[in-house]
Amino acid sequence: MKIELKVNGEAREVEASPVARLLDVLREDIRLTGTKEGCGEGECGACTVLIDGKAVNSCLVPAAQAVGHELTTIEGLAASRNAEVVTDVQQILVELGGTQCGICTPGIALCATAVLEQESNPSRERIRELLAGNLCRCTGYQLIVDAVAEVIERRGAAK
Repeated sequence: MKIELKVNGEAREVEASPVARLLDVLREDIRLTGTKEGCGEGECGACTVLIDGKAVNSCLVPAAQAVGHELTTIEGLAASRNAEVVTDVQQILVELGGTQCGICTPGIALCATAVLEQESNPSRERIRELLAGNLCRCTGYQLIVDAVAEVIERRGAAK
């Protein structure tokens, strides 16, 4: 069936089963390959996208369930935040070494963005709790937490 999605501010129409995973529709039909598949079970967060600003595991969402909602993938994150190329979250993750192999990075950047929209000044412990659905085997998490804390600090200094 035809499924109409709004992805990164753009209307997209695909021919897919209504129960096809949103992850597969994004990667295979729309060709937005920044969203990664890790576990396929909603445990690792590599496939995180934003639906109406909320972080969700796209491997668990039927594509038809996303109809009528605003989807943001890593490819559209900067544009959706009026950033030129990358957002402050993406830039600081790179600056502080919160990225390594890159499989988890898109999901972490999207999750951190959603987290900071919900809570503007979480503690380091709270940052860890909020990002707990994102697994990373390369960084050991400390650099990711440092990066999110740095985003908070820089945003506070900019006010």
